[in-house]
Amino acid sequence: MVSQSQSAVPRGPDRPRVLVLAEAANPEWVSVPLVGWSLARALARRVNAHLVTQVRNRDAILRAGLVEGVDFTCIDSEVVARPLNRIGAWIAGLKGRSFSTITALETLAYYEFERRAWKRFGSEIKRGEWDVVHRVTPLSPVMASPMAARCARVGVPFVIGPLNGGVPWPKGFEALAREDREWLTRVRSVHKYLPGHRSTRARAAAILVGSRTAHSEISGRWRSKCFYMPENGVEAEAVATKVNKGPARPLRAIFLGRLVPLKGVDLLIEAAAPLAREGRIEVEIVGEGRQRQVLEELVRREKVEAQIKFAGWVDHAHVAEHLSRAHALVLPSVREFGGGVVVESMAQGTVPIVLDHGGPPELVSPATGIVVRLGTRDEIIAGLRSALLSLYEDRERLAELSARCLERARTHFTWDAKAARLAELYDWILAPSGRRPVFPMPIGDDLHTAAHTPAVTPHQRVPPLR
Repeated sequence: MVSQSQSAVPRGPDRPRVLVLAEAANPEWVSVPLVGWSLARALARRVNAHLVTQVRNRDAILRAGLVEGVDFTCIDSEVVARPLNRIGAWIAGLKGRSFSTITALETLAYYEFERRAWKRFGSEIKRGEWDVVHRVTPLSPVMASPMAARCARVGVPFVIGPLNGGVPWPKGFEALAREDREWLTRVRSVHKYLPGHRSTRARAAAILVGSRTAHSEISGRWRSKCFYMPENGVEAEAVATKVNKGPARPLRAIFLGRLVPLKGVDLLIEAAAPLAREGRIEVEIVGEGRQRQVLEELVRREKVEAQIKFAGWVDHAHVAEHLSRAHALVLPSVREFGGGVVVESMAQGTVPIVLDHGGPPELVSPATGIVVRLGTRDEIIAGLRSALLSLYEDRERLAELSARCLERARTHFTWDAKAARLAELYDWILAPSGRRPVFPMPIGDDLHTAAHTPAVTPHQRVPPLR
């Protein structure tokens, strides 16, 4: 059932009317729902945007002050979504989670959401009351959008993305995939043969890709439609105005995320333990997960309980506070699609240390972070230790990286900055005779390249998407 409130088509001079499809958009949740909400709200400050989301988000959006029927419309697809969500929650509660299976279930629910969204807005789209339709969430590229073809048939541009996912399990860590029951990743490519996959890409006016992996999965015939835009961001007011972290001795490092094997927290503990025993480093581990007991036992065996502490789960509203106290964020995840915490850390002037795999190394530049080569387990531990030691010993470099993190976050990763780029893209789509927007991949900066320690691999330069 569709919301009984009628959505008013927003109007405004010289501003495109954009129907924003974000099935997941919730100001009180994290991960994908927060991406959907944040980008939709930033777009509303740049264009005449109207949010179309799932009914489960209604109460949170109303609490945020939006008016239903004017600012947003809810689509009630619960008859399909509710039972599938229950199955997904049951799977997520198992000892070995399987997020690929959960995504597959969400795909079925999303088709019903989009079917009902077209039923509600199809006539308005046909009448030309919307200039652009943009599907922001889901972020997963396995979920097709039948509305892409429907919009194309009536001459309304359809934009999809940012899409991200498909990061392969690195060689040597296949056991983690089995532990997380990620058996569907072996047959993930089947999604390319599902109904709607080809037409979504063929009929889309633009495809936003959130990573080089996502870009590589787009067939060459559609690459010309691709624009690079990592999905994660921060609010402009969340970016610190200056770095004020006090003395860098001992070096204060932080991990923030789920305590599960693929996040590599055990690698961080083993890398930091010798430095911690020498009084050179302190580590705060923020998060919860099924691996916590194992990690706590590892800390006890290493005899570093006083230097490596567990903060438990922290509400997202207080994440910036924890990050602001640290000198470095360590994210040794061996399989990370986006890495939103990397952006949040840069917004606090906290230098990210990440592995050279997946999304995180694409978010930092050589002038703002440290990328550790993804080798064997022992090589990763040695690389992390070397990176931490380099920041401990070179406080001048630490301060320089920290200051540049703030500038990078402010320039490239605020939601307003992303919305400004999208507004430019919409304008070009609607009047393509102008200069095509260029969104470089990876995002560079005009800062001088910082020197690297042996633990760091230089960033691989790739041509920008054009």
